Amino acid sequence: MKQLKVGIENGTKLLMIHADDAGLSHSHNLATIQLLERGTINSYSMMVPCAWFYEMAEYALANPQYDYGIHLTLTCEWKNYKFSPVLPVSEVPTLVDENGFFFRKRDQLKDRANIEEIRGELEAQINRALNLGLRPTHLDSHMYSVGSDNRIFQVYKALEEKYSIPVLINTELLSMVGLDPAIAVNEDDFTIDKVHFGDFEQFKNGRLKDYYDHLLNNLGEGINLLQIHPAFDDSEMQGITVDHPNFGSKWRQIDFDFFHELEKATFAKKGIDLITWKEIKGLSNKKMGGLTLV
Repeated sequence: MKQLKVGIENGTKLLMIHADDAGLSHSHNLATIQLLERGTINSYSMMVPCAWFYEMAEYALANPQYDYGIHLTLTCEWKNYKFSPVLPVSEVPTLVDENGFFFRKRDQLKDRANIEEIRGELEAQINRALNLGLRPTHLDSHMYSVGSDNRIFQVYKALEEKYSIPVLINTELLSMVGLDPAIAVNEDDFTIDKVHFGDFEQFKNGRLKDYYDHLLNNLGEGINLLQIHPAFDDSEMQGITVDHPNFGSKWRQIDFDFFHELEKATFAKKGIDLITWKEIKGLSNKKMGGLTLV
């Protein structure tokens, strides 16, 4: 696994604060835009199959200064809010349940999905974005469902070479979804040094903001990525996340509140340099796919 070191002095703490799930809802879009413009997040990714994707795509086209990616989507965890593949269901029947919607769980995807249908759907999501004129800085994955099986993960990794767009690879995320990094990641793959995300116990015990404070006060050196899910605890998000407190509307409001209250000057005071995918590309001198590597 290659981790980027060229151009980074020893002890340098680099941080990308990344908002997942843009396009999931109008609430998500508004919260993400506010934090981008406040300067306390510096990256986001969009869910192409979702109802509010086009709104966020229009914002991205009008504001190309911000780092944005495609949040490749193969699962839909919500009880009453559903989304389906970009391709016609008749072309990807193994990716959907009996009602034509994405499966709720990664294991269902792993057990039922055809690999070539996965490849086709992921490429269709990217192509839809590109056809709108979007130029994403990276690709990542909703629920990191691409890590549910190594065959799926290899399809995901191959997208970097096909589209010259870097993909997010990280050992913490792979371990979270149960895939052994030693099997899935090759020596030449670029990996983000450390990915950080809150967990349900922190939320349930009212310690999610404490977790973010502790992280910023104790950030390690290298390239760090913090994944958050900012939105508002409003009727829209309450309806979407009903019976799903894990990453539910209250959690997402906390994410918004913490980073909206945070002063951008805080990062410099703590010795943290914010970094984006665009800047990562400029740190080294060997090109591999769309990403420059050591």
